[in-house]
Amino acid sequence: MPRQEQIGPGGIALEEKVVQVNRVAKVVKGGRRFSFSAVVVVGDGSGHVGVGLGKANEVPDSIRKGAERARKNLIRVPMAGTTIPHEIVQKFGAAQVLLKPAAPGTGVIAGGAVRAVVEAAGIKDVLSKSLGSSNPVNVVQAALLALTNLRDPQAVVQQRRRVATPAPAPAPVPRAAAPAEPAPEAAPATPPTAATPPTVATPAPAATPGPAATPGPAAAPASTATPATAATPATAAPEATPAAQPLAQPTPSTIEPAPPPEGTANG
Repeated sequence: MPRQEQIGPGGIALEEKVVQVNRVAKVVKGGRRFSFSAVVVVGDGSGHVGVGLGKANEVPDSIRKGAERARKNLIRVPMAGTTIPHEIVQKFGAAQVLLKPAAPGTGVIAGGAVRAVVEAAGIKDVLSKSLGSSNPVNVVQAALLALTNLRDPQAVVQQRRRVATPAPAPAPVPRAAAPAEPAPEAAPATPPTAATPPTVATPAPAATPGPAATPGPAAAPASTATPATAATPATAAPEATPAAQPLAQPTPSTIEPAPPPEGTANG
């Protein structure tokens, strides 16, 4: 018979349900010694359930130990009304359990070990299937682990909103740009000085015989030739044209005497 017990400051009423009692024989020198192991499920029918395994030499002691361990391992099961929020497949050892939500009024469609766990948790409508080993110890543990891994949709939504991508940070306000300093004016490029062409010597005018030429000393040759200006080092000067040679002045010996004027008597 299931029994209820008040525990905790909130006075949670836990119901114990024995899933299996197994007798174990140990062979010794004098014979066999028997002990018992019990799988116990406790729950309040409102979303809290726990499973424990107790071993002792007597059946009551093994059940008591199993119940104490189950109360220490209570879990909270998220529920959607009278069923579970989503489907789940869980494996424990060689046992594998499938739990699926069911419509209201379906009831608990499950075997002995899984039924004890879901009913203790307060689930009224559920579909289940044992896909692996039928060992009650592993099946109960697989069912409890499946209920532990169920997630509340509202809690998942809140968690995803908290870890959503943060809004982009506002762009920094650009600081006022300092006025650009005027670039220094480049000095005007000085064009290369062209080479000054040499001054061409101007020939002296030829002497015109006057009416009365007075013999005298020979006139010094007048040279008006200007020496050529040296070329600027930047560029080579073209070849200077040699200055024209001054015309030779006639000597007094070569000057013919002018004819006497008409009407003058010879002395």
